[in-house]
Amino acid sequence: MKNRFMHLSLVLPLLLGFESALALAQERPAIRAQPNTVYVGADGKFEAVPDTALVQFNISAQEESSKAAYERATRAADQIREILRSSQIDPKAAEIGFFSIQPIYDYRNPKRKLVAYRVNSSVSLKLKDFSKIAPIVQQLAETDVTENESVSYTLENIDAAKIKAVEDAFRHARGEAAAVAVAGGRSLGELSYSSVDTLEQVRVLQGMRSAVPMATGRMAEMNAAPIAEFSPQKIVITAHVNALFNLK
Repeated sequence: MKNRFMHLSLVLPLLLGFESALALAQERPAIRAQPNTVYVGADGKFEAVPDTALVQFNISAQEESSKAAYERATRAADQIREILRSSQIDPKAAEIGFFSIQPIYDYRNPKRKLVAYRVNSSVSLKLKDFSKIAPIVQQLAETDVTENESVSYTLENIDAAKIKAVEDAFRHARGEAAAVAVAGGRSLGELSYSSVDTLEQVRVLQGMRSAVPMATGRMAEMNAAPIAEFSPQKIVITAHVNALFNLK
């Protein structure tokens, strides 16, 4: 009676998960135990060198009037465009994430006195030439209206790295299957079925950051940028392979 109760208690969650299980079954065929076969699963990985640097920063200008704050932010944007042109980068390559004008109140005043307006916008720039990172970030840090400068690295051409990870996983799977076959006094035959899952572990790798605008000339006084001569951290692509081999 106890076993029957446990069996019935499993019916409801199985029914609730039927649709998701059906969808999963459509993506990957169910594999049942077959005679003279060996079924293995193995993981593989490939460490890829990032091919893209993402430079991000904010433009932030605060003045007593919204017009003055807007004009100051506009002048800053012009300055940033000149910085990009000096590095042979088309300003159109920079992308605006958001733009806002916010009133600033003095909440210590019971009447919540309006004291200023702040213009904020976020800018991001993708670079393939890593040698341009330090000069650009240095010049951005020297402006008085940019903040939160950061550099992160990613991998945009990821398909080749996925293939390498799958190849590594399949080598492991075949090696494990061959070991099982030999242990059983058999030899490994051809591949009968396989499935592949890949995972892109593209982490945000912070290379340089300034929480507040740096004093003018401070970066210029440095002999080298903080990230000079260092290599960007590699991005790990992982793969899992399930494989069914025939036995001879």
